[in-house]
Amino acid sequence: MDRSMIRVENISIENFKNVKKGAIDFENRRKNYRASIVGLYGQNGSGKTALIDALQVLKFALCGKAVPEQYADYININAKYSTLKFQFKMQKEKALYDIWYQFSIGKAVDESQVEDNEIREGEPKYKAQIFDEVLSFSYASDEKKIRKSKLIDTNTSDVFIPKLKYNELLENNDEDVMELLLTKRLVHAQSRSFIFSREMISRFRRGCNVNLYLEVINSLYLFGYRELFIIDTQHEGLINMNTLPLSFKYRDNRKEMSGNLVFPLEAPAPVPNEAMELVNKIIDHMNIVLQQLVPGLTLSVVDLGSVVSKEGNLGRLVQFMSLKNGREIPFKYESAGIKKIVSILQLLIMVYNNPSITVAIDEIDSEIFEYLLGELLNIISEKGKGQLIFTSHNLRPLETIDKGFIVFTTTNPENRYIRFTNVKGNNNLRDFYYRDIVLGEQNEEVYDSTNNFEIALAFREAGAAFDS
Repeated sequence: MDRSMIRVENISIENFKNVKKGAIDFENRRKNYRASIVGLYGQNGSGKTALIDALQVLKFALCGKAVPEQYADYININAKYSTLKFQFKMQKEKALYDIWYQFSIGKAVDESQVEDNEIREGEPKYKAQIFDEVLSFSYASDEKKIRKSKLIDTNTSDVFIPKLKYNELLENNDEDVMELLLTKRLVHAQSRSFIFSREMISRFRRGCNVNLYLEVINSLYLFGYRELFIIDTQHEGLINMNTLPLSFKYRDNRKEMSGNLVFPLEAPAPVPNEAMELVNKIIDHMNIVLQQLVPGLTLSVVDLGSVVSKEGNLGRLVQFMSLKNGREIPFKYESAGIKKIVSILQLLIMVYNNPSITVAIDEIDSEIFEYLLGELLNIISEKGKGQLIFTSHNLRPLETIDKGFIVFTTTNPENRYIRFTNVKGNNNLRDFYYRDIVLGEQNEEVYDSTNNFEIALAFREAGAAFDS
């Protein structure tokens, strides 16, 4: 194991989308693997995407960014707020940390839509707000052990509790209490996390006199920024619009960078001068693997000359090209499956090689040939080091990766996620899943049964309605 590692160990979701309650433990208890893989399978509308969305909200929170307004509608219709709980495992040198972070999401009218105490025409606009954040941790090393205890709890009229931790995290800040309370109200109104807001991260770094506490906060903050990547259905939408979203993490001896680049494919795209070297290096690294996944295929970036943006910044005009069998064509003419593979390939390379990378991909099977998908996931699960969380409808991976990596959704909103029991080592999990759909052998139903006769009758009735 590398000297430093952090990854998600457990997620608990309450009243989020169609999940009233659901928890997933990411540990594979069947066998000790270096990689952490969770593949989530289930019926349409049964809570798979809710897991990816919960991780996306976590990323917004850890980065101190505003949670987009759409998440206000993700609160379960029968609840006033959602609660998300996450447990992390962190290793630094020989020290082990367990870290717990939880928060609730509420729904409030966006005051920017209110003028002179009157709501503008139409429905009021809502925003999501983070509140009741709690950060706890435990610690164990050869020299010291600390049992689980709260580090920060914002569920108070004070800045936060416990008071002792407050004094240790914000040394000599008694005179700033009013300013801190104003900051707390401001970030709440702006739909941001208080603990991981840039204002509080700055204060913790200046005022904390206990390195252990700062290590917990700072590590989660950097994990959110640099090592947690979410590929949701918007990513797929960009590909369908002939745009290449390229998620990346790049590190060499000089620097480390991570983020997202978006390149329109219909016409040559401008790239800032300072980004050209990075783009070329990412493409070179991906080509090493790409030509093995799609035999003989490589990607190149053709430099068409200098360009000046409307802001006056210098850049290069580039065209993405694909080369196969000695023939070069614009990359825009490649299939959606090739574009999907290229868009996530650099992250998969990092998951394979880096134990502190967490990548969550919604509908990983979309557009990718099922045999290749199964082999890819098998390679990463058997030889990789990082953490990959994915949802899928394609059942091929059930035959290629360890059964301990698979979680299923249920029809019970009070217990959305389960692992199958009584699965033997020689069982084909794909066949086992099909059998359970028919026979219902698990404690929870995994499929809300349909009736073929009733479906056919419904088609006929719908057609008759058009003829009437």
